[in-house]
Amino acid sequence: MGSTVSQASLPQDFDALRALILDRRQLLPKRLAQIAAYALGNPDEIAFGTAASIAQSAGVQPSTLIRFAQHLGFDGFTSLQSVFRERLRERQGSYEERLSSLRGDTSGLSKNRVILNGFLTAASQSIQTISRSVEDDVLERAVEVLAQAETIYLIARRRSYPISAYMAYAFGKLKIRNQLIESTAGIDPEILSFATPQDAAIAISFSPYASATVEHAAALAARSVPVVAITDSAFSPLAQSASVWFEAAEGDFSGFRSLSGTMALAMALTVSVAERRRSL
Repeated sequence: MGSTVSQASLPQDFDALRALILDRRQLLPKRLAQIAAYALGNPDEIAFGTAASIAQSAGVQPSTLIRFAQHLGFDGFTSLQSVFRERLRERQGSYEERLSSLRGDTSGLSKNRVILNGFLTAASQSIQTISRSVEDDVLERAVEVLAQAETIYLIARRRSYPISAYMAYAFGKLKIRNQLIESTAGIDPEILSFATPQDAAIAISFSPYASATVEHAAALAARSVPVVAITDSAFSPLAQSASVWFEAAEGDFSGFRSLSGTMALAMALTVSVAERRRSL
């Protein structure tokens, strides 16, 4: 597939590369879109994985990585990979330093303290990442949508559920009408059927995405109910249904992902909405 990006205009840093991928996401063939979603969601793995390991994790053939790189204007996958590697050099030093920081120095420390340090480091990294990724105009639009809503519907499942549950608690304390979607009777679609364009929803899900959350968000969007989404990639199905969406890429320790950055974002939205309502 020929590239429409000249060598002179090739993205030189990760932010420019991400912008280019997002600009083209609707035009990418299925397999290239699959790689794009994986790359934006797992930039560290792209930076230091081999073509074979990355292809296996993304569920594609190694040749697809080369096609993806060439589609973006690079001469091969190695050239594309260098942009991901530079991102880490600029932000966090060497890969070995990051691994050491994440796993903790075990000398003189109990196993429990090493685990605690690992999770605290992952939480700190998550908060820093989300702080950089949230744009002021997106935050402003989300607060405006939610502040205007008559009822805010909160939708999340599995590991995302604690975020929506705490938002429901905080909205209640702030006297903001909300509905947490958690029916044990299995009537969530019926509850959501009461939502109108004068309401709004907050939908939260991360890969692998909860099918119920995705379906509820799509159904609300189809009825012109504004959806504010918190998810982990522009290729998330939630982003496609959202009026406004936030990218919350959480760090992890030993395969367990943090929710620290997402919780901070959720509470900022909750309190900002309350403040905005006071001025309406």
